[in-house]
Amino acid sequence: MKLSVVVFFALWAAMAQAQYFNEPVDTTLPSPQQSLGHAVGDWHARHDQIQRYFEQLANQSDHAMLEVIGYSHEQRPLLQLVISSPENLSRLDDIRQQHLEQAKQDKSIASDAPIIIWLGYGVHGNEPSAANAALVLAYYLTAVKTEEVAAWLSRAVILIQPSLNPDGHDRFALWANMHKGSTPVADPQHREHIEPWPNGRPNHYWFDLNRDWLLLQHPESQARIAQFHQWLPNVVGDFHEMGTNSSYFFQPGIPSRNYPLTPKRNFELTAAMAQFHASAFDERKQLYYSEESFDDFYIGKGSTYPDVNGSVGILFEQASSRGHLQESINGLLSFSDTIKNQFTASLSTIRGAVAKRQELLAYQQEFYQSALAQAKADKTKGYMLTDDGDHSRLHALLDLLQRHHIAVYPLNRDWQDDDDNYLAGQSYFVPLQQAQYRLIKAAFSTEKNFKDNTFYDVSSWTLPYAYNIEFKAVSREPGRALASQQWQAKPLLKQSLAAGAYAYAFSWQDQQAPLLLQALLAEGVVVRSALRSFSALTNDSTVQFPPGSMVVAAGLQQDKEWFSHLQQLQQRYPVKVHAIHSGLTPEGSDLGSHNFAVINKPEVLLIAGPGVSSTEAGEVWYNLERLAGISPSMVEPDRISRINLSRYTHIILADGNYRQWQDSHSSLLKEWTEQGGVLWGHKDGAAWLAKAGLLQAGVWQSKEMQQLIPQQDLSYADREALAAKQRIAGAIFSAELDLTHPLTFGIPRVRLPLFKNDIMLLQPSSSPFVNVALYSANPHLAGYSASEYVPKIAQGAAIIAHNLGRGRVIGMTDNPVFRGYFFGSSRILVNAMFLGNSFNAPLQAE
Repeated sequence: MKLSVVVFFALWAAMAQAQYFNEPVDTTLPSPQQSLGHAVGDWHARHDQIQRYFEQLANQSDHAMLEVIGYSHEQRPLLQLVISSPENLSRLDDIRQQHLEQAKQDKSIASDAPIIIWLGYGVHGNEPSAANAALVLAYYLTAVKTEEVAAWLSRAVILIQPSLNPDGHDRFALWANMHKGSTPVADPQHREHIEPWPNGRPNHYWFDLNRDWLLLQHPESQARIAQFHQWLPNVVGDFHEMGTNSSYFFQPGIPSRNYPLTPKRNFELTAAMAQFHASAFDERKQLYYSEESFDDFYIGKGSTYPDVNGSVGILFEQASSRGHLQESINGLLSFSDTIKNQFTASLSTIRGAVAKRQELLAYQQEFYQSALAQAKADKTKGYMLTDDGDHSRLHALLDLLQRHHIAVYPLNRDWQDDDDNYLAGQSYFVPLQQAQYRLIKAAFSTEKNFKDNTFYDVSSWTLPYAYNIEFKAVSREPGRALASQQWQAKPLLKQSLAAGAYAYAFSWQDQQAPLLLQALLAEGVVVRSALRSFSALTNDSTVQFPPGSMVVAAGLQQDKEWFSHLQQLQQRYPVKVHAIHSGLTPEGSDLGSHNFAVINKPEVLLIAGPGVSSTEAGEVWYNLERLAGISPSMVEPDRISRINLSRYTHIILADGNYRQWQDSHSSLLKEWTEQGGVLWGHKDGAAWLAKAGLLQAGVWQSKEMQQLIPQQDLSYADREALAAKQRIAGAIFSAELDLTHPLTFGIPRVRLPLFKNDIMLLQPSSSPFVNVALYSANPHLAGYSASEYVPKIAQGAAIIAHNLGRGRVIGMTDNPVFRGYFFGSSRILVNAMFLGNSFNAPLQAE
């Protein structure tokens, strides 16, 4: 009886796998079907089911080893299954070390050196064919005993990351499974195929993790990049899905849209690999295409980051069934069909990489050697970075560079370059003469002109601009002024506060200051903010405090434990706190003056739901938590009239479509604001506030801006070029701030870089004190913009803020928290949370 059960399960597994491959398998190993309880593709496998199968496989196969390389925001494990021959696995670390030395140290390549193949699946959670194909692939590589597979495992180390976004993956799997009928419904209008907001594509905070390879704002990306640099794979497979009516895409993409620093040889190898994909799909008579639709420009994506790091990144896109079965122009598309195509491309990637092993190994070595040669010939020798008083923001940038294996060196003596003086302890040098030459050039690029102005994603991502750190390309190295050791993060600043002072104060400059403030407010500590600079007597000396500095006056405290809270929280947040001995100040207002504004604990409502951009709402949510310690309440737009608004101090409208709101909604928000609330809107959120009469500002809408682009004498073939010119896919512009305005407190310089990916513009106000930031006279810093737009942007307002009754309305043309890494402009939003009621700017009409 027992034997018959074993035979039954073996036959059942063989029948289930036959839809994907026909080679005989080792029946002693568990199949995905046995682990899941159903054939792959019958249901959407959850992340925990994928994990369980990989654990079973790694426990029973001598060809596989499973690692947990990190955890997602929702604490799901990030998995990496390493597959190779038993001999390779037994000396895996030696192989890895040898591989890194061959790549970067110009050592001869051993004839038997394995190639490293990285296959990443499911970075977009609602593109599930990839993660489910990883199940089939893992079984195939370990259970199939053909000579070809044995040769692959002998000559390659294959790294499988089955779900790069497990939180989004499970969000989608639950949706698809909960709507599956006993007979699959192929109707595209069926609920199964129409996900609710925010859908399964993004991660927990609704970020697109495929845009985070360079920015590394999330634990999923940080774990992934740590593994990337531990292994330096030769080939990276990046598996995605696209529209249901498509077929199958593999790179090369559009040749004119490749990133210019990527070597030509990379694209030649990509094209050579494409021959293996084409052959595999030809054999199965499956439709496919390449050299269209997708580019290879933005280096922060899964198929392009490898290209500037010595690998060959290859994008794959499968038409999506968005459920279990859906009608398409190519006939019925089943979930199992999509999985099989991803499995086919996975095998062709391995087959091509092993066949091109020596060429790929040689290319990677040449990549790094040529990088050093190009760095030596480059007139620019590196970049100087300058500390502007916000150590946390600067160190966040230095930490990001370090995660990308970019070396940064502090100055240990003062150094001068032309008229610029760089002080020891406050200046840092990023030399170009290092292996990451191409990545550094890309990260610091301020290019504005491009061979092809059509971009699938952004055209600029300049890291120092995003962090608002002053930087300069220098044509010589600092020499003896340079420290011998790379920068390393230092332990948190901890201090012992003396009890009994008249007051305690800390500067608003450092990025950690808002976190300390919010923590104090949460404990009931009473805090005031200086609206002007002042000096005060401390134990050591007279200390100058800039505008925005926070003061905890002993005489205002009601909680007997307030000083204990202050001591404990200062240990958590590395902000220098000064003990002040008198309310009488040597300079500026005394501590009892009206120039110290009351700071109340923010209670924030973020409008988040259908109609609102989930990406931008998620960026606000994430940055409020990370930079201000505020977890907002979130409410869908259609619920705002049914909730108690009086409990909130702030309401935020991110970019989105608010057309469903009627005059009654405008009246509701107007009444709430007049009672003392702070109403914030950016991009189309600001445009709606203006249209509703809540933000007193004119708007140059997108249609008006597009009319600046000549459209005469165009042929039908010019459609795409015109569309590319009419949009700003993603560029960086500068604005001039009023640094005396509370919304700008803590920002070190008048000029602030802003990220722009929308052509809507707020018009400046004629009322005094209302224009918090206007675009610079020459605002274009980096990225592509049609030349016709730049003069118009120079006439626009970046930030407008004014009174409305006892409340305040703030509008911003751009998204201050773009992709979570624009730390410089994010301070505007943070200031609005704590200082939004501390300015007084009545409109002239009032």
